[in-house]
Amino acid sequence: MEGEFGSFRNFLVLWNTVQDLKDPVHHLEIADWLSAGWLGRDRRLLLMAFRNSGKSTVVGLFAAWLLKTNPSLRIMVLSADLALAKKMVRTVKRIIERHPETQGLKPDRADQWAAEQFTVNRQMELRDPSMLARGMGANLTGSRADVVICDDVEVPRTCDTAPKREDLRARLSEIDYIIVPSGMQLYVGTPHTYYTIYADEARREVGESAPFLSGFQRLVKPILDDQGRSAWGERFPLDAIERIRRATGPNKFNSQMMLRPVSIADGRLDPDRLRPYEQELEYREARGMPVLTLGGRRMVSATCWWDPAYGVNARQGLASEGKTGDGSVVAALFSDGEGGYWLHRLRYLSAIQGEDEDEASQQCRQVAEFLRDFHLPAVTLEVNGLGRFLPALLRRELARTGVSATVLEAHSTVPKDRRIMEAFDAVLAAGALHAHRSVWDTPFVREMREWRPEGRHKGHDDGLDAVAGCLSAEPVRFGSWPRAVRHTDWRGAQAARAVTDFAV
Repeated sequence: MEGEFGSFRNFLVLWNTVQDLKDPVHHLEIADWLSAGWLGRDRRLLLMAFRNSGKSTVVGLFAAWLLKTNPSLRIMVLSADLALAKKMVRTVKRIIERHPETQGLKPDRADQWAAEQFTVNRQMELRDPSMLARGMGANLTGSRADVVICDDVEVPRTCDTAPKREDLRARLSEIDYIIVPSGMQLYVGTPHTYYTIYADEARREVGESAPFLSGFQRLVKPILDDQGRSAWGERFPLDAIERIRRATGPNKFNSQMMLRPVSIADGRLDPDRLRPYEQELEYREARGMPVLTLGGRRMVSATCWWDPAYGVNARQGLASEGKTGDGSVVAALFSDGEGGYWLHRLRYLSAIQGEDEDEASQQCRQVAEFLRDFHLPAVTLEVNGLGRFLPALLRRELARTGVSATVLEAHSTVPKDRRIMEAFDAVLAAGALHAHRSVWDTPFVREMREWRPEGRHKGHDDGLDAVAGCLSAEPVRFGSWPRAVRHTDWRGAQAARAVTDFAV
């Protein structure tokens, strides 16, 4: 066992000697880790190493060594596109042609030594080639493999939107139907998005209960270790690393060199600046006045904003998973006397087709329930476009359900990108925006991570727009209006004026 364990390291060292190359320490560590994985019971592996670390060369040598030890193996290389997969196949072909220990594997027939696939000299007659290159868009039905190498399957063009990420995961799931029961899955790559397939933690906001590669053995090699030392000092001294950091920017450097799951594009809204909390609202009355607290902290005002839309089932983020059109979102924001903002709830509204009630009435009923559940005295309704006839419907629904709340109307005149940026920038920078844990169960956090200003944003921003409306509006102060006649309803608000960037 020990001799077999070290044989790939020896195979790699001999190749470097023939090529007049050195043996970087991280290459030897990767070689030992791959050998241990192949000899182990669980052959599900994930290798992440910084860009230009030589990881693809080491993996190519590993594939050649596998074929040397067992020429009957079938290896499939999956990449984001065919050209990238063919690059790995060319690497392995070159190694087989030149490595002293693989002489005799190259076939005599030229058709068995092609660009996309090749078959080494072997005793067994098998339908599948020794090594096969495939892009993620290829039809894999009917293929069989003992080893599947997923080499850079995640690149910006396969993961820069939610639908692309969903499609990538669906295609990778087909590997289970290709690989033999005792086969090896080896992922090699770097993260290109916060919602990477390589994440080691589940992303609640996209409905994950476990990471995509949960259970895979991991080897992660960033360019800098915990003490700030270079992983490959001969090629990447510290001054060169600093130049890379300045040239690429912090996001791309953290993603591609430090292997931290962040979006490569520079975003303006960082959800990591949100301050999560789990407490619920507590309502009581003191001397006939309503008192609302969160975790013992008294709330002094509230803002509720509804950005309506129709024709899209936006419940639990379905609008963000490839559906067209905008989502309909209502948000509740409270503020305390010390300048803190508390985003307590977001609700992505939905309508059930086939019901006797029309979609607008269904959404108005949900907003009325939202106002009632969170003791909200008023709601501002954006009446651009489709929302212009909703205030009357909402007031009717409020009266029908006995919810005493004021309906304010707002008409937007400021571009959405500017409105969102101006609303969020200051409060996030100050660390003044708290968010209830339930917010992470909605598409809102994903919208923050993927939002780009100045027309570069291509995803949904419905939750952002609703919360921006709350942040921009002058809050309705508790206790500044007469109480309602009904004893159980403290929100008998008069009409109020919202001072915003909107024409109200």
